[in-house]
Amino acid sequence: MQDLKLSLIQSDIYWHQIDANLAMFEEKIWQITEPTDIIVLPEMFQTGFTMEHKGHSEPMNLTTFKWMKQMAAQKKAVVTGSYIVKEGGETFNRLIWMQPDGEFKTYDKRHLFRMANEHDHFSGGEDRLIVEWKGWKICPLVCYDLRFPVWSRNVNLEYDLLLYVANWPAVRVNAWDTLLKARAMENVAYSVGLNRVGKDGKEIAYNGHTGAYSPKGETLAFSEEEEIISLTLSKSNLIDFREKFPAHLDADQFRIE
Repeated sequence: MQDLKLSLIQSDIYWHQIDANLAMFEEKIWQITEPTDIIVLPEMFQTGFTMEHKGHSEPMNLTTFKWMKQMAAQKKAVVTGSYIVKEGGETFNRLIWMQPDGEFKTYDKRHLFRMANEHDHFSGGEDRLIVEWKGWKICPLVCYDLRFPVWSRNVNLEYDLLLYVANWPAVRVNAWDTLLKARAMENVAYSVGLNRVGKDGKEIAYNGHTGAYSPKGETLAFSEEEEIISLTLSKSNLIDFREKFPAHLDADQFRIE
């Protein structure tokens, strides 16, 4: 029952400056001196949340992908976050789950933020991703996905940890705080959300509120500052709580269409 160590990089992002962001995040990654299992970067970590994908998208296996592969190998940890990927004539807000051995998985953001017209510029994903790492089952999702509980429903305990990467504005951060905690309690799992800080190129403010919550809704970590948040999740605590409070056995069965 191995515990899981996370390093959450809550950071400002240089607007539309891919090289600057990769250099900045590389420097922050090397500030992580203790062993860690997963290093988490924000949504669209190398551009900021933008609809201007022309000139900022990349095909798979190019600069950002290779950078994530290198970082994961050097730190001997998973590196995950989303960026703009062009593939097959379509554009995706794609989360990459990069393992230190070079193996990787992808998740394309399903719920596109129509209030910013994301659905007019990007194609939505159709498949949820659940990965296994260090004895944990993890479901990584992206930002606006947080508002849709059916998509993240933990039917038959498919996962142990819900992990969100985001660019969630300060003006709506109350929803972020509330829903992150609710997702943990309703799914009998840990819920962790990494947000960014600072202002983007459209003067939209972000105040972090990166948080981690236990299945009981307890706050395990919370930050509004630009920093690297390190935390350890207990597998034994999760198993004990599920045995004492098996609410999942009464969950409704359904299909997503």
